[in-house]
Amino acid sequence: MRIRFILSETWTSLRRNVSMIVSVMLVTFISFVFIGASALLQAQITKAKGDWYDKVEVVVWLCPDGTSQAATCSTGKAPTQQEILELEDVINNELGGDVSKITYVNREDFFKNTFLKQYPNGVYQGRTLTASDMQDSLRLKLKDPTKYQVVSEVLSGRTGVEEVVDQRQIFDPVFAVLNRATVVTVVLAAVMIVVAIMLTATTIRMSAASRKNETEIMRLVGASNWTIRLPFILEGVIASFLGSALAVGALSAIVKVFITDWLAGSVRWMPFITQATVWLTAPALIGGAMILSAIASAISLRRYLKV
Repeated sequence: MRIRFILSETWTSLRRNVSMIVSVMLVTFISFVFIGASALLQAQITKAKGDWYDKVEVVVWLCPDGTSQAATCSTGKAPTQQEILELEDVINNELGGDVSKITYVNREDFFKNTFLKQYPNGVYQGRTLTASDMQDSLRLKLKDPTKYQVVSEVLSGRTGVEEVVDQRQIFDPVFAVLNRATVVTVVLAAVMIVVAIMLTATTIRMSAASRKNETEIMRLVGASNWTIRLPFILEGVIASFLGSALAVGALSAIVKVFITDWLAGSVRWMPFITQATVWLTAPALIGGAMILSAIASAISLRRYLKV
């Protein structure tokens, strides 16, 4: 009987305060779109980092034949096979705990398998290059990709080594931009959460004020504190549920249109989040919205009704 009464009171309150409920829904929707966007953006960064950092290598560029600005290439000659083997021994002896794999790539293989894929006609900065213009390299797979500096300190400055390059440097600027975008969305989301909490509390307080006589009668006939409060709390929770559900739907549409159907088809070298990521995030968004609404409503009613 009590449950039926509470649900009846909640339904009555929802019908009487449609405009206020819609305003709570819209603010919750906007707030949790920002929150969900920041969560999905961070998931995208994590996914890309996990995939890229697992593939990146430290590239040890060996001296080319001809002139080079590096002091270690002053002879003007590329290192011999014996010198390359000696360099690999140095890596195994001094960096064996950090390097899991060494791959030697000669200039012909690099030209055919890498350079021509990036520049199909072999034209680079106005010049047509051939395999003889390339240089040999050693590709080092690290057990921990963050240990690049250790490898660089051991190999930089050695005779026959022109440069040591960490491929992570290519991706770090991209991640820096994405991280800044995440910070912006988090800040906006935090502001919108505060607005949503304040609006929800105000809306529920106004709803309670419009039914003050009814709540006074309920108190006089011995209704418990929670019997009086619960219909109003449920009113805010339902509005927040609908708003957050709309936010999840909007995020799902954004991921489908802009990521699955567009970016994933044109940018194939980057792993992207999917609808599964959205649905994994959805329970936290919806549950969080309902909990925040319940807390804001309960505090507001406690101060207003004083019961």
